[in-house]
Amino acid sequence: MATRKLKLQVQMTVDGFVAGPEGQLDWMTRNLDEGVIARIVQLTDSSDTILLGRRMTDGFINYWEGVPPESPEYTFARKMVDTPKVVFSKTLTRVAGKNVRVERGDLVQTVNQLKRQPGKDIVVYGGATFVSALIERDLIDELNIFVNPVAIGRGLGIFKDRNALRLTGSTAYSSGVVINTYQPVR
Repeated sequence: MATRKLKLQVQMTVDGFVAGPEGQLDWMTRNLDEGVIARIVQLTDSSDTILLGRRMTDGFINYWEGVPPESPEYTFARKMVDTPKVVFSKTLTRVAGKNVRVERGDLVQTVNQLKRQPGKDIVVYGGATFVSALIERDLIDELNIFVNPVAIGRGLGIFKDRNALRLTGSTAYSSGVVINTYQPVR
């Protein structure tokens, strides 16, 4: 039986941060070109489950559930709302939002159990602490790093130790974003 892949999709600065020191995301490139948007849609379409860390969940759910029908993001927002989301938390038992469930079990056991279930791949968007925990436990099978053309000097990273990665693809877009795709060397 083939297992589903856990794919990371993360925005990063050229100096390796996924958020500012206080979790700020104001450095992200907002004017994404069609190529970047197409890659985001492709990653989304190849997945049928979204994993989220507790700290990122409220902002993620409120943003996508709040996109109005007249917005150009509406079709994509519906996908985000309709896709089942699994939120990992040691403290919460439920989270408001559509198609959201809280998972309080062991991270490794639960993620491996999800990977063994039938279906498409699983995508994780963050946040920094949660993604770092997944990387540390060697649970991510593909890293899609959207490198934004900005350096912020200090902030939150996702790599705590040395991680050998194999580059499987790299594309530069007119917006200045470069998407690098890696697989962990196991």
